[in-house]
Amino acid sequence: MRLVSILFSGFLGMMLFSGGAMAQDTLIKSKKASSSKMVRAADDLKKSLDVDDDAKIAKNYEALAQELIDKEEYAKAEEYLKKALASYNQLDQKKDKARVTRKLAKVQENQNKINSAIMNYQAAGAVAKDKDDEQLNLNDANRLRYDNNPAAQSAFNKRNIQLLEKENKKEEAADAYVQQAEMNLQQKNKEVAIESYEKAISFSKDKPEAVAKLTNKIAKVYELDNQFDKAIAINTNLLTEARAKQDFDTQITQLQSLATLYFKKDEPGKAVASLQQAYELASKQGNTAAVKKSLSQLLGYYKTHGKDKESIALYEQFFQNFEKLIQSDSALVDAKTFHVTEEKIRQLEKEKILKDELISKKNTFNYFLIGSIVLLLLFFGLIVKTLYSIKTKNKEIALQSLRREMNPHFIFNSLNSVNQFISQNKELEANKYLTSYSNLMRNMMENSNKDFVTLGNEIEQLRKYLDLEHLRFQDKFDYQIIADENLDIETTFVPNMIIQPHLENAIWHGLRYKESKGMLLLKFTLKKGKIGVIIDDNGIGLTKSQELKTRNQKVHHSRGLTNTKERITLLNELYKTNITFNVSEKITPETGTIVEINFPLLDRI
Repeated sequence: MRLVSILFSGFLGMMLFSGGAMAQDTLIKSKKASSSKMVRAADDLKKSLDVDDDAKIAKNYEALAQELIDKEEYAKAEEYLKKALASYNQLDQKKDKARVTRKLAKVQENQNKINSAIMNYQAAGAVAKDKDDEQLNLNDANRLRYDNNPAAQSAFNKRNIQLLEKENKKEEAADAYVQQAEMNLQQKNKEVAIESYEKAISFSKDKPEAVAKLTNKIAKVYELDNQFDKAIAINTNLLTEARAKQDFDTQITQLQSLATLYFKKDEPGKAVASLQQAYELASKQGNTAAVKKSLSQLLGYYKTHGKDKESIALYEQFFQNFEKLIQSDSALVDAKTFHVTEEKIRQLEKEKILKDELISKKNTFNYFLIGSIVLLLLFFGLIVKTLYSIKTKNKEIALQSLRREMNPHFIFNSLNSVNQFISQNKELEANKYLTSYSNLMRNMMENSNKDFVTLGNEIEQLRKYLDLEHLRFQDKFDYQIIADENLDIETTFVPNMIIQPHLENAIWHGLRYKESKGMLLLKFTLKKGKIGVIIDDNGIGLTKSQELKTRNQKVHHSRGLTNTKERITLLNELYKTNITFNVSEKITPETGTIVEINFPLLDRI
C-alpha cells in the first residue's frame, strides 16, 4: 500500500509536466485553435510586433498584462506592464502612462514589492490627468507607507473609496472595498469585513466571476470564525447557481470548498462525496489541476483512515483515464500555445530592438552626414561671400580710382588761362577765374568718394565747370542747361562725374574749332521711369575732330571715353543699375555730336 501511495503521489506531481509534453501532439492534431483570452491577447501582441506598429504594441502589452492579472499571474503581468509603460513613454502618451503606472503599482503591491509600488503610485500621481487621480495615487502611496498600521491604512483607503465612488469608477471601487475588508480582518473586525465585501459585490454586479470570488471570500470569513453552516450555505448557493449556468469550473471550485468545510465540521462522508463529485467533473471537463487537487485530498483522507482498497480503486481509475484527461485539457493546450506564442514574442522583441538600433545608428550617421554637408556648405558659402566681398571692394576701389582721375587738359589749360589773364593785365578776370576754379575743385574733392550725388548737386557742379570754360572760350560757344520740371532735383540721385568728361569733349574737340560761335545744350528729361541726359553740340563733329587731333590728344580722348565706359560697367555691377551710354555724330546739314546717357530713377542709394 505504501508503494501505491508513493507511485500515486509521484504521478500526481508529474501530471502537469507530462500533460505539457503530450499537449504538443494534441496541439498539432487539434482542428480548432484555442479560444483562451490570454492566448488571443498574446497572438495580437505577436502580430503587432510583426508589423512593428508601436501604438498597437503598447496597447497589446497592456491587454496581455491585464489577462495575466485576471489569472493572478502577477510576476508575468509586471513584466508586460513595464514593457507597455516603456512603449507609452516612447510615444509620449501621458494618459496611458498614468493608467499603466498605477496598474504596475497594484501588481507590485500584490507581490509585496512595497517600495516599488510606492514609487510607481507616486509616479502615476505625477502624470495624472486631474487632481482627483493625483490624490488617489498619493493616498495609495501613503497607505503603503503605513504597512504595519492597519488603522492608518484604512483611513487612506476610505479617502480613495470616496474619490472612486464620486468618479463612479466601479472596478477600482470594488478593489478598494476588498482592501478595506482585508484591513478589517487584520483588525479582527469580521462583521465590518463582510460589509466591505458586500459593498465590493455591489460594484461588481455586471461581472459574475468577480461576484462569485467575492462571495467565496465572505464564506472564508465565516470559516475563519468557525461559522461553518453559514459558509456551507454560501458555497451551496454558489454551486446551485453554477449548475444552473453550467459553469463547470465554478462547480468544481465550490465542491472542493464544501469538502474542506465538511472536513472541518467533522462530516467526512459529505466531504468525500463532494471531492468525488469534484474529481469526476474535473476528469470529464479535462481540468488536470482540479483533478490533482481533488485526488490529493482524497488520497490524504484514505491514507489517514487506512482505506487501502479505495486508494487502489482510485489509482486504477485515474490511470485508465489519464491519457484521455491530458488530451482533453484545454488549459494545457492553451498553456502550450501561450508558451509557443511567447517565445515568438521574445524573438520579435529582439528583432525589434536590433532593428531600432540599426535605425538609430543609420539616423545618427545621416544626421552626421547632413551636419557635415551643412558645415561644408556654410564654409563654401563663407568663402563665396568673402570672395564676393573682396571682388566688390576691388570694384569700389577701381571705381573710386577712375572717378578721381582728373582730365590733365582741364588742369593744364586752366592754369594757362590764369597765366594768360595775368600776362594781359586782366587781374579781375584772373581772380574771378581762380575763385571759380577753386570752388569747383573743392566741390569735386568733397564728392570724390561718392558714387552718387543728387541731381541738383550734379547740375550745380556742371554749371560751375561750364562757366569756367565759357570764361575761357566766351567767343566760341554759349551753353544752356534744361531740367524736366517733373524731376525733383533735390531727391533724385545720379552717378557722380559721368557727364563732365563729355561736356569737356564737346568744348575742346568740337566747339573750340568751330569758325562761328557754337551752342552747347545739356538737357535732363524724365521718361518711363528713367532719367535721360542729352549733350548736344553743333561743333565740327567726330570725324573732323579726329583729323585735327595730335597724337597726345587722341590718346587723351580715347582714355576719357574708356574711363566713362569702365565706370558705367562698374556701377551697373555694384548697384544692379542699367545705365546706358551712346555717342553719335550729327548728319548734315548741321554738324556736331550728340551724347545720350540713361540713368534709372533713384530716390535713394
